Amino acid sequence: MARGLVVAILLTSWVPAVSAHSGPPYPVISDRVIGPYVLSIWTDPDATDDGSAAGQFWVIVRPAAQGTKLPDDTQVIVAVAPIDRDGEAHRGVALSVDGDPFRRFIALPLEHEGMFAAAATVTGALGNGSVETTVSATYDLRPARWLLAVYLIPFVLVGGLWLTLIVKRRRAGGVSGGR
Repeated sequence: MARGLVVAILLTSWVPAVSAHSGPPYPVISDRVIGPYVLSIWTDPDATDDGSAAGQFWVIVRPAAQGTKLPDDTQVIVAVAPIDRDGEAHRGVALSVDGDPFRRFIALPLEHEGMFAAAATVTGALGNGSVETTVSATYDLRPARWLLAVYLIPFVLVGGLWLTLIVKRRRAGGVSGGR
């Protein structure tokens, strides 16, 4: 049983960090016409205490006029600012994803859990447009890796106890092979 516990602890300390999040991205704006563009924004607004850029924003931008090409100089700027308390505003240019000019991505810091104003501004040869919305930032709900070991210990102990009972019964002749 002690070996099983040691193996479980070693396995949980060896597991590489997982890059999952507490939920899938969700739309905050869907196909809204802003000037000469149609814009959709999806977000996964994770808050962090260390200032890392965990607030993720995906922007889909396309021309409002059918058959119009999106000019190469089109730029999407995303900005976030806390609504519920004082704090620093952050902004940056959303870059194209996999070379697709319609899909853009940016990650910005959201330093606390709470409400943030989010704005997207599109500029380019077709003209300018902007849109505002709000997002509710929450902390990523993944437990710390060391907690995995804490949660796993009761199961390992019960499993070890169960295996010990099975082995004792077999040695005592109390359990037959397949009947």
